[in-house]
Amino acid sequence: MATLRNLKIKTSTCKRIVKELRCYEKEVEKEAAKTAGMKEKGADPYDLKQQENVLAESRMMVPDCHKRLETALADLKATLAELKESNEQGAEIGEAESTITEVEAVVKPSED
Repeated sequence: MATLRNLKIKTSTCKRIVKELRCYEKEVEKEAAKTAGMKEKGADPYDLKQQENVLAESRMMVPDCHKRLETALADLKATLAELKESNEQGAEIGEAESTITEVEAVVKPSED
């Protein structure tokens, strides 16, 4: 049985994962720039290898975050549909709908 509290939790989960995804994307950019800078400066091969490992690890988190976001989005949509069927009312429903729109904008470009 879906409740407004569950809807609020699932909405917050989607928002948090979107925030995480953006942070990971920024981290990948930062680490890529750092790695490129180290290559240009002719850094020690060991240090360069370690930095490349850090970059690879950051890059692995982006697809994982996308997958979690898609799962959370599907869960949110299902809960919202269930609440609409039972004619529930509340501010949480409007917030969930706007979050769904926001999350779909983040998820769709990656699928192209």
